[in-house]
Amino acid sequence: MGLTVAIVGSGPGGFYSAAALIKELPDCRVDILDRLPTPFGLIRAGVAPDHQSSKKIAKIFERTAQSEQVRFLGNVEVGRDISVAELRGLYDAVVLATGAPRDRRLGIPGEDLPGVYGSSEFVGWYNAHPDFNELAPNLETGSAVVIGAGNVALDVARLLAKTGQEVRATDMAHYAADAIDVSPIRDIYVYARRGPLQAAFTHKEVKEFGELDNAVTLVDAALLPADDADLEDKGRGSQTKNIGYLRDYARNKGDEKPVRIHMEFFAMPVEILGGDQVSAIRMERTRLDDNGRVVPTGETFELPCNIVVACIGTQSTPLDNVAYDEKAQRFLNEDGRIEDGLYVAGWAKRGPSGTIATNFPDGNQVADFVKALTPDSFKQGPAGLDQLLADRGVRVVTFEDWKRIEAAEEAGATHGAPRRKFTTIPEMIKTLG
Repeated sequence: MGLTVAIVGSGPGGFYSAAALIKELPDCRVDILDRLPTPFGLIRAGVAPDHQSSKKIAKIFERTAQSEQVRFLGNVEVGRDISVAELRGLYDAVVLATGAPRDRRLGIPGEDLPGVYGSSEFVGWYNAHPDFNELAPNLETGSAVVIGAGNVALDVARLLAKTGQEVRATDMAHYAADAIDVSPIRDIYVYARRGPLQAAFTHKEVKEFGELDNAVTLVDAALLPADDADLEDKGRGSQTKNIGYLRDYARNKGDEKPVRIHMEFFAMPVEILGGDQVSAIRMERTRLDDNGRVVPTGETFELPCNIVVACIGTQSTPLDNVAYDEKAQRFLNEDGRIEDGLYVAGWAKRGPSGTIATNFPDGNQVADFVKALTPDSFKQGPAGLDQLLADRGVRVVTFEDWKRIEAAEEAGATHGAPRRKFTTIPEMIKTLG
């Protein structure tokens, strides 16, 4: 028998690793474990529901999952149902591809007030992630604030600005679509600490803000470069396009549509105000020094709001007895190697950065490490895992089970949506009988 590998996490990092392994090692056996019954990680629970084309990569991952060398074992949580140490005792290699599911904190007074959310929980809420289906953010407010200058911040702002008709044609959670449909939000503020030249969002995301049915996007022209000669050469081809779209939005008028999206730069949050819930946010104007570092100016202002979504990054979750870099908030590794037989891929390795395809090289690197190993005949591999999970009464969800769940979601779709997602794990398991 060839090498046996357990991959923890079924997102892009996990599936790219599995694909590389079966390509490089035709006789290996790969088990992909996920704590949810659903595969594909952030492709299902992180990609914006109105970006269906970005989810098509799941079809490629599906072909990997259906290979004879690969098994998907959903509803199996490492740390609860089985430990990393036990997996290492069963398999020749273990790959951690658990992503970065925890929100980074703002680190300012008032961030624990009701009405303040991190991007993982808010995005999880509108994407029907079972962990966040009961979040129930109060959208009965006139204004919302989004902190951040990445694509996730723009996703949140764009979806809050959409009409009920626009979001119902997506696979957004039905309860989120209902809440957005009746929300009285009229002003959405997106704040970035730095300027438009330093923003991390892509031009494709910015472009969509000129295509909304019900919302107009506004930008202060004084914050934009005066001409293209001011653009910095950062090797980012989308920067010129970003500025072009922002210049277009700077010519918009605030009364053109019912909802206004304000793209603001050079301001950072210093305090969130309120009693029983958020009532306002205090911001401080910033500037950049000669080294490009953010410098507070001392000039503050307050903005009334009842909801704040902080899209400032995420971090990995530690696992027992696995080396962890507390400062970087990811597993301690050297080019994907934690130690012989234990590896890491994706955001759990690098931190939350890049696109889905950015995880592809991590899979190849994992395969290179595993190729150097020698099969251990004393390790039971998949058979040993099956026995252990059966002894512990774990209801494993196979890939075939997942396809039945998917079919039920697709059958329940309405309003032209691709699917109506189940929002709890018991619902999914019940579908399987």
